[in-house]
Amino acid sequence: MMANVRKTLRKWHLWLGWLVGVPILFWTASGFFMVLKPIEEVRGEHLLREAAPLSLASAPILPEGLDAAPVEGISLQQRASGPVWVVALEGATRIADPATGEWLDPYGANDAAAEVMARYEGGAALDKVEAVDTDNPPGDWRRQVPAWQVAMDDGTRFYVERDTGRIAATRTGWWRAFDFMWGLHIMDLQTREDFNNNWLRIFAAFSVLATLMALVLLPLATNRKKKGKR
Repeated sequence: MMANVRKTLRKWHLWLGWLVGVPILFWTASGFFMVLKPIEEVRGEHLLREAAPLSLASAPILPEGLDAAPVEGISLQQRASGPVWVVALEGATRIADPATGEWLDPYGANDAAAEVMARYEGGAALDKVEAVDTDNPPGDWRRQVPAWQVAMDDGTRFYVERDTGRIAATRTGWWRAFDFMWGLHIMDLQTREDFNNNWLRIFAAFSVLATLMALVLLPLATNRKKKGKR
């Protein structure tokens, strides 16, 4: 009886081992890769200095017509060209000049490049500035938000929001490799955000089952060896 149980468990454990062996290798290898560098370095935080402190020559003037607009939020933020109002309206975000209260145009390519270069602390040179296609955003942005991609000649990319002038993301070559490994780790190479997907659940369950079988087989095999010696 016990021999049949042991034989069946060994058979299922073997097949489950083959089934989950590759995912376990991927989980381990991707996890190892992701801890090779501090997350701050992966995010490229060392490439941008902090924004300059907010500096106003006089009391700020609220944007024109603000009392009649459906405002969801408003804040003063420092940019390379000076402070701006960032106003979140219903369905849109706009910027305004706190010195005059006048609404400002969205950031252009030159504005985005100036914003990045005013804070950039790396050694690479500016390569190009391109508008992001909101219908098909780059893989290292993945946001349907109007933005400019400011690319350096070492492969680093900065994403500047068109409507606010905010540097919203820094993407290094290492970040892109990390992002791929993260997608591999959670078994979601498409959005790289869904860590509750069915593939992950299934292989995680199989891995737990295979581990439990190994824990059961270990004492059975040990007892068998002891009886053999006797």
